[in-house]
Amino acid sequence: MYLRLMIQQKKILYIVSILLMGIVYSSSLMGQDFHYSQFYNAPLSFNPALTGIFNGDERIAGSLRDQWRSVPVPWFNFSVGYDRKFYPKRSNKGFFGGGAYFNYDSQGDSNLRLSNINISGSYTRLLTSNHLVTLGALLGYSTRAYDSDGLTWDRYWDPQRFEVNSGLGSGEIFDFQRFGFLETGLGLNYRWQKTTRTKLDLGIGAFHLTTPTTRYLASTTSNQSLPIRLSLYGIYSMELTEKLDLQLDALYQSQNPYNELLFGGYVNFYLNQQRGKEFQFRIGAGYRTRKAIYPKVGFEFNNFFVSGSWDIYMDDFSREHGGSGPEIHLRYIIKHVKPLGKFKTCPIF
Repeated sequence: MYLRLMIQQKKILYIVSILLMGIVYSSSLMGQDFHYSQFYNAPLSFNPALTGIFNGDERIAGSLRDQWRSVPVPWFNFSVGYDRKFYPKRSNKGFFGGGAYFNYDSQGDSNLRLSNINISGSYTRLLTSNHLVTLGALLGYSTRAYDSDGLTWDRYWDPQRFEVNSGLGSGEIFDFQRFGFLETGLGLNYRWQKTTRTKLDLGIGAFHLTTPTTRYLASTTSNQSLPIRLSLYGIYSMELTEKLDLQLDALYQSQNPYNELLFGGYVNFYLNQQRGKEFQFRIGAGYRTRKAIYPKVGFEFNNFFVSGSWDIYMDDFSREHGGSGPEIHLRYIIKHVKPLGKFKTCPIF
């Protein structure tokens, strides 16, 4: 048993090394939109090819992230989505996935916000019973807006009354406070799957393919297009014992001129494996290259899952102004009963 575990651990180190090498060579790519520390619990946010890639037939998921409440420039993210599988009637060599999800992000005194709704689709091809490749695409619409009433300008200061007077006007001119743009995305995912609990996902996702224009001034001549965002990731799960699993995960996101790397892991304890009463407990931690760590815990009962983490920033500004905050994920998976003799069990676990 000990020798088998040592061999498996060497395989893990090899896989992670290959993944990190790919990330390093991609370091010339930079940046990101909103993100989640537990990115694997919000898969449609970083690769549309993960649509329908789960153990079940239908998935409902929600995510929430709340930080920087004491700066005071609160940062709030919320996402909710639904996706499912579609099985061809005349072929067992692949299946389709389809879904939709909504994202909302708000920041700062001006309530600078992003509202985004997307639909995504995917097709998974079974190369063998253990190797699968998925291609996914995304189409959606986003709006960005802000409220100028929440801002204070230097021209508000009335030197005669020694007070702030918003009636003096800001002296700033904005052509509009809201604009919209088309959202596009493509993704590719490769899965190697040995068993239900031992599997590997490697993939890449790309968003803002049309580099849409994003600006509040109609007359500006500067280039204000939204750069393409790239996501490179690896997620590896391994069954260590009958009641214990290990997951290792890494994500690199880039959007010129910014970039970010997250990596971490957790152990999953199977406390009850009796059918209808399955219960799992997960605990782990991760690290973000923006000098943040995030301990995390999760619980799964039958098909319902909840997970939470707490970002702890280690730079001086964050320690002084309280940038830390919670992140919560919820998920419910529906599994249909298949007619006997008319359906081949899907290999996605």
